Amino acid sequence: MTIIANPEILQQKALSVCGKMLEDHAGNWGMDIHHWDWVPGVGVISILEYYEQSGNQDLMEQLVKWARQNLHQSEQMKVINSMAPFAIFPALYRETGDAAFLDIAVRIGQWMLHEAPRTREGAFEHTVTENASFPEQVWADTIFMAVLFLARLGRQTGDSAYTAEALRQLELHLSLLQDEKTGVLFHGWNCIAQDHMSAARWTRANAWIAVGTPMILKEVGDILPDDADIIRRYKTMMQGLLAYQQDNGLWNTVMDQADFYPETSGSAGIAAGLLKARRMGLLGDEVLEPARRALQGVLANIGEDGTVHGVSGGTPVMPSVAAYNEIPCYPSLYGQGLTLILLSEALAE
Repeated sequence: MTIIANPEILQQKALSVCGKMLEDHAGNWGMDIHHWDWVPGVGVISILEYYEQSGNQDLMEQLVKWARQNLHQSEQMKVINSMAPFAIFPALYRETGDAAFLDIAVRIGQWMLHEAPRTREGAFEHTVTENASFPEQVWADTIFMAVLFLARLGRQTGDSAYTAEALRQLELHLSLLQDEKTGVLFHGWNCIAQDHMSAARWTRANAWIAVGTPMILKEVGDILPDDADIIRRYKTMMQGLLAYQQDNGLWNTVMDQADFYPETSGSAGIAAGLLKARRMGLLGDEVLEPARRALQGVLANIGEDGTVHGVSGGTPVMPSVAAYNEIPCYPSLYGQGLTLILLSEALAE
């Protein structure tokens, strides 16, 4: 089955969503692509995904321009959440041959291997650029924001140390965050208290790993057996997520809370993960219908100007499940980005 009857609609939506990201949003934290953190990082990762699907060379030129314009900000604060933009650097090196892109990627990769703060279990501690500290906390976000970069660097350089660390981090995060009862993931894990804190089954946390895992596995190649713990846990998670999809095709911001608001970015990320995992043979054709329903739900939240609506704001691990429903929604590059990744995947079907 096809994901949508009219691919021209998808192409038009993808162009408008991407175009909105590249507009001048100076001073708008959620939409300003010209700073260095996870928000623009998700943005440029998604534009690279769309470039690889569309072949639109102008998009690559925009990414190269962005990297050269903003690179000076990259080492002002080395934290896990600011690693995200580096995920495009191996591709920029391949496209341009500019050794500077590879050199800085290797330097940052070495920092991650040898200096980045870790929890007692060995997982990357989720450090952020904001004036906040989350000691010994593991967040699902880290997989997309930092581990994807390591996997891509490993493939580009051929250095198995990066690949091994990427797989180690993915396995640690899945094992520490997975709810054994439902298969889905909690937002975070506190290594000191040995608990999941508020124990929220937050939709966007699941989305980062739903879409990030097949992206990582694509980079590391066919080196994991079918019964590897990563594969087993990922399949269990993805099957568990299907039980919480709402009639509108979306997932609520905390997925097991029926009266919470539907959240577009997390829903887009989960749907993109379903399509990527199916293409890789991790999941079967049975996920096409849930992915199609999610796509329709996401399309309904894209404005005529390309703005993606219904996207919850930046969200740390909240003190209670109820607090997640109080996070306001506003346009953001990560909402645009996860939506663009979904549209790119749908266009590839």
